[in-house]
Amino acid sequence: MSVLCGLPPLLECVYCVACARWAWKRCLHSAGHDSENWSVATAEEFEPVPRLCRYILGVYEDDLRQPQREPPEGYGINPDCLIVKKNYPDTGGQAPPYLLYLDHDHADIVLAIRGLNLAKESDYAVLLDNKLGKRKFDGGYVHNGLLKAAGLVLNAECEIMKQLLEKYPNYTLTITGHSLGSGVAALLTMVIAQNLDKLGNIDRKRIRCFAIAPARCMSLNLAVRYADVINSIDDFLPRTATPLEDIFNLPCLLCLRCMRDTCISEEKMLKDPRRLYAPGRLYHIVERKPFRCGRFPPVVKTAVPVDGRFEHIVLSCNATSDHAIIWIEREARRALELMQERDHVTEIPAKQKMERQQTLTREHNEEHKAALQRAVTLAVPHAFSPSYYGTFDELDEEQSDTSVRDSSPGSSSRSKTKDNWDELIERLYEKDESGHKILKRSRSQ
Repeated sequence: MSVLCGLPPLLECVYCVACARWAWKRCLHSAGHDSENWSVATAEEFEPVPRLCRYILGVYEDDLRQPQREPPEGYGINPDCLIVKKNYPDTGGQAPPYLLYLDHDHADIVLAIRGLNLAKESDYAVLLDNKLGKRKFDGGYVHNGLLKAAGLVLNAECEIMKQLLEKYPNYTLTITGHSLGSGVAALLTMVIAQNLDKLGNIDRKRIRCFAIAPARCMSLNLAVRYADVINSIDDFLPRTATPLEDIFNLPCLLCLRCMRDTCISEEKMLKDPRRLYAPGRLYHIVERKPFRCGRFPPVVKTAVPVDGRFEHIVLSCNATSDHAIIWIEREARRALELMQERDHVTEIPAKQKMERQQTLTREHNEEHKAALQRAVTLAVPHAFSPSYYGTFDELDEEQSDTSVRDSSPGSSSRSKTKDNWDELIERLYEKDESGHKILKRSRSQ
């Protein structure tokens, strides 16, 4: 009996020691550790980020002709070139508000999606519409609620984007979003990349995505495979391995999920096919150093990592403020100005800049292929060796099809069993009594 009486205090001591160890490890771990071996980003590749952040900020305005919260440098949006702007009533709460903008100055067609609205229950419903392994897609797993929202946006704007891409054949299609919107933007880009024929058989190189502070929304093999078209800008949210459906449960977040992930080996994490990650190529704005106070001139690092892909949460009193789109825009703009000043001092000729851009593109392709091969080496589920432009050899495609043929209705592959656009819409939508298409309700509802 005396042994049993002493057991609860012993368990309490063990639990306190485990909590202290976890907190100590997190406090010693700085954000810069994850990207210390990455290459430094160039001004050419990082240039769109501050501009796209301002476009996302423009979604928050009710009327861009009479802005109420315009930053000092402005949004950079010409209201006459605004093609579409939809709010919650227009999307029925099934997707965040967004705008479609024709940017003539940068030869770009931009679809910008706003982030989470803490006062809207519909945004929480999108986040909570998921569980691990619920939605399988293209040989991996994705977030179910975010995929539904992406399907709604694409179904509504597909024809308009196709017309704009045909009218402006030299323009790129850029999809961007922040927080909740970044997850929608990443999955939207992935679906478009699979169905380029629905946008007039455009070249894959014409589409790109910049996910600002993205939620973890796709499995590791998909995150690496689509790194040629999807780019992510890091903050604390991509580091939060807690599933989005549990992220608002604070006791679970602090006492169970994070501590459990701290004790799980990285090898076991990599081999979990249901585990979700931040999508695509990662850009990390480093502005703090360990045991230093204040901020430092930001440096942008970039890579397509496989192992060590932002698995460590960094404890910081500025974590929530750093997640704000207005702060990310400010730091990204400052980082870009420092890059441009450095280039101006060295006075790189225009011809050399063009050559550097070509070299950068080649290096990114090589790094992408190396990441795909690294995923195969680490035995990441459904990872395959690369071929040209990050696609797969015919043999690998057949193996991929065989491995996912018996998957759930949300899966697709890249050959005869590949789900086409119409089948995707049929899975995400159903017809009501009047014959109109509406989003299917999740089983949990």
